[in-house]
Amino acid sequence: MTSPPRILTIMGSGETAPTMVKVHRELVNLVDPKRAVLLDTPYGFQENAPELALRAVDYFKTSVNIEIIPAGLGRIKGADSLALQQGLNLLSDANYVFSGPGSPTYSLRQWEGSGVPDLLLEKIRSGGMVTFASAAALTLGTRTIPVYEIYKCGEEPHWLNGLNLLKDVGISAIVIPHFNNTEGGQHDTRFCYLGERRLSVLEQELQTTEYVLGVDEHTALIIDFNISSARVVGNGVVTLRFDSTSRTFPAGETIPLALLQNPRNDSFPLRTSPELPAIKKESIHVTGQNLISLRAAAEARKAEFDGAFAVRDSSAATRAALDLEADIRQWSADTLTGPDGDFARNIFRGMILKLGEAAMSGLVDPRNSVAPYIEAILAIRKVVREEKRYELSDIIRDVLAKNRVEVRDTPDGVEWILQEP
Repeated sequence: MTSPPRILTIMGSGETAPTMVKVHRELVNLVDPKRAVLLDTPYGFQENAPELALRAVDYFKTSVNIEIIPAGLGRIKGADSLALQQGLNLLSDANYVFSGPGSPTYSLRQWEGSGVPDLLLEKIRSGGMVTFASAAALTLGTRTIPVYEIYKCGEEPHWLNGLNLLKDVGISAIVIPHFNNTEGGQHDTRFCYLGERRLSVLEQELQTTEYVLGVDEHTALIIDFNISSARVVGNGVVTLRFDSTSRTFPAGETIPLALLQNPRNDSFPLRTSPELPAIKKESIHVTGQNLISLRAAAEARKAEFDGAFAVRDSSAATRAALDLEADIRQWSADTLTGPDGDFARNIFRGMILKLGEAAMSGLVDPRNSVAPYIEAILAIRKVVREEKRYELSDIIRDVLAKNRVEVRDTPDGVEWILQEP
């Protein structure tokens, strides 16, 4: 009889982005029937927690092809006892548990004494899969970083006690996702926004058996306890950092469980296992390019748009704008509210503005001449509204309004009126 899978997957970021779709698919295909549960505690304190849960549910439904059920454990302390027990029952029955962004310190406070850590550990010991990313991943080790408190609120660097799930399987590591983060631009935001200086200070407090397990963004470490091995997948590397040195493992390489349990053991050569092929990078394809971030996709779509606009190819320019909207939708569960999302929306806004300005400039008979341009723009808006991307729909309407085109949504369809200058 085949043993049930016992797998812990640690994602550095991109847990609901196209880059991790194949990882989720491969993992959930190892269990039957599929009982996937979203452990929604990390972001339970946020006012938009229900929206974040819906985004995750939609991502798993449309991209991973499974139904995932929110556990309803966003706020455990003081929760209704019946609702709490129902959430714990869902977690207990699940064979695929996923948890992601939010606050590690909030999560740890909520999970303390709740039974959640024991349920997670039982899956690793007896059968089941746990996939933790971003904030949730930060909680797995012997210690955790209070990211918000340090990076946003200015507290001095310090550790907090983690869940110790890794230590219970012999891995005395502190998990740090977003290990290669570069959002800071001119200042160092690697190592989950700590930077080298602050991480070095914190490392001085570690016990001799502890070390840092770093996972790059859009990268995952899949630890399979049934075969005592782990593998790196995605776009970056996994780093074992200890004693002022580092061992790095790019995508496609395997790491023996014994090495994760003792990274100072130099008897294990780096190797790629034919039994564990690396999952290929998931990306967006743009005119011969494979792009692995929303920002890169937006830049490529802009180049397509600008090229089409330069030769007055309105169809190609419109197609580039529609493709960018589709890219934004594809990445929306992961990055729409972050800097990449803002960047992409600004590019999209610029495309629509440029189309609108072109339609209105230097034309003898505006109402007849601008019609093809306006109709092209409204075709984009129709697609956006059908996908319920109302924020982007409003951007299009506002840009048209600035160019004296009033858009009216009527029961009979969309009407537009060109106002006098």
